[in-house]
Amino acid sequence: MSNGVKRKSRGAAIWRRFIRNKMAVAGLVIIGVFVGLAAFADVIGDYQTKAIKMNIKERHQAPSVKHYFGTDEFGRDIFIRVVHGTRISLFVGIISVSIALFFGGILGSLAGYYGGRVDTIIMRFLDVLLAIPVILLAITIVASLGTSIINLMIAVGVANIPGFARVTRASVLTVKSNEYIEAARAIGSPNHKILFNHILPNCFAPIMVYATLKVATAIMATAGLSFIGLGVKPPTPEWGSMLASGRDFIRDHMHEVFFPGMMIMLSVLSLNMIGDGLRDALDPRLK
Repeated sequence: MSNGVKRKSRGAAIWRRFIRNKMAVAGLVIIGVFVGLAAFADVIGDYQTKAIKMNIKERHQAPSVKHYFGTDEFGRDIFIRVVHGTRISLFVGIISVSIALFFGGILGSLAGYYGGRVDTIIMRFLDVLLAIPVILLAITIVASLGTSIINLMIAVGVANIPGFARVTRASVLTVKSNEYIEAARAIGSPNHKILFNHILPNCFAPIMVYATLKVATAIMATAGLSFIGLGVKPPTPEWGSMLASGRDFIRDHMHEVFFPGMMIMLSVLSLNMIGDGLRDALDPRLK
């Protein structure tokens, strides 16, 4: 059997185990809906006229057929704003995790493969970053760089680098002790080829699961930073900033914070369900 057929059959087996997990499938469906909303946000409602344009005559309206989620203090349609906020939250979450995965993966791979002084230097530096809570480190970075979507992605990404480095290092340490790695060294394969062709592909499962879970964490961090005024600035629709603007009216107009909060909860819950499903599906002991 060729390697391509083996990979195909293994992928099919992983998918079968994944879809047997009802919670994971539910999470995948919810995220699929969110991705669809983000992709067709401009079709659902125009950004300039519906998401950010003020209409004081319709402020604080309750949910209705005209405004599914009601309107905010400036008369803007909350449903349209939540839909456009989906695009921002998912984009920031995915890009920030990609930044952390790239740099954390490189540092963790080097530390785990070479060991010794390289491992000590890299991991002690990352231990310093790990001593600082993720959200506090992100706040420090954003406060230093200034508030913008790009700086927000950089801040959340940098704050998550130590976690990815530790997961990658642990996976590399496990894989590099296998006999086929020793065989690759014996035939004279260079270190970079052993690392990228033989070790890292076999570290994919735990890193992928961790990345899925960290997207949820990044969405929460993005919302938290925007809530305290260090993330996405109004009038740009973002779930955290929508919560911040609606908190003053929570007693009389609860819908202004309920729907953005519900989107944060559903996105984080669904990503965690997908992560748990991937962990179970990729676990070799469950084959």
